[in-house]
Amino acid sequence: MALLLGLSLCSCGLNTGRQESSAVPAYDGKDYVEISTITAEGENPEEFAATYEPMQNFDSELSVPTYVTKVDDTYFIVDCYHNRIIYSTEMGIPLNQWHIMSSNLTQPHTLASDGKVYIADDTENNRILVFEKFDGKFINTQSLYNVGSRPHYTVYDKQTDTFYVWSSVTGELYCFRHPADSSRIYLTEIKKIPELDGIYVRSFSIIDGDIFFVSGVSQSGQAPKIYRCSLQDLSIKESVDIPEQIAGMAQITAIGDYYYITVSTDLSGDQNAATIIRTGDLHELSSGNYEDIYSDYFIGGGTPYYISEVDGTYYLTEHRLKGHGVWNFTCDEHGNITNVTAVY
Repeated sequence: MALLLGLSLCSCGLNTGRQESSAVPAYDGKDYVEISTITAEGENPEEFAATYEPMQNFDSELSVPTYVTKVDDTYFIVDCYHNRIIYSTEMGIPLNQWHIMSSNLTQPHTLASDGKVYIADDTENNRILVFEKFDGKFINTQSLYNVGSRPHYTVYDKQTDTFYVWSSVTGELYCFRHPADSSRIYLTEIKKIPELDGIYVRSFSIIDGDIFFVSGVSQSGQAPKIYRCSLQDLSIKESVDIPEQIAGMAQITAIGDYYYITVSTDLSGDQNAATIIRTGDLHELSSGNYEDIYSDYFIGGGTPYYISEVDGTYYLTEHRLKGHGVWNFTCDEHGNITNVTAVY
């Protein structure tokens, strides 16, 4: 199957944060734009953890879940419109048996970890919150403020030993690191792609060392595109035109022989156009040559959002369908979907 510029696709292209060893030297904490603010709990987190009891989740349903991930033995669901992140060591148990990692956020979208620190985007407060685990409890030890406008997507990339946080309407990628012997988070660089400034872009994906952006609907009428850029400086290597009916893309994911793209709206912003498509060659999108697989594997009629991978299983978050907020599925070696289950 023809792939964009001959790129080899596989599930390792997903933003799981569990890639091969880092290709860059450990960060020394010297050159940076800004350093994190230590929270009151972070002044003495061990002492705080000794008296802190995590609250059990009190909702039996999700309200616009956006992301699912797993770190070590713990699953996390970002419950966006409930303004919280919840966690459990068992997926599939009733939601009111999960625990709340934090409710000190406003419409968070994602969570990423390198195994030492956990970073969540606090979208409507334009900040990130940093958590650490003490005595089995997640403590918000640090914060960083003025992280662009509506930071919307956070990824830890092992190859560059960097947390990337996307400012969803300014075309900026915020880069955060910490030294090997410290959990203190530093903003080391802000990269920018001018072509995406002012466009609502919901996510990015690191695939084979490049970074892909799906441009959403532009208020100024700019045509929707998929951009493949250099992760080093965000210079554009290639752009692909996108038809109006899938203009409001949420995410691109590489699985096997395919690119899967979740779509929230068409060019007019109509969520009734929401779907999931796939193609083996992104160049085919401009002519409408792609597969619409949403209703083939899922119920259809909702708004699919982000896909993530956990231990060989893929999780899809979705909203607008009561009782269908989180799905999981597997794929064969070619990227064909199998074993679809509605989890929540």
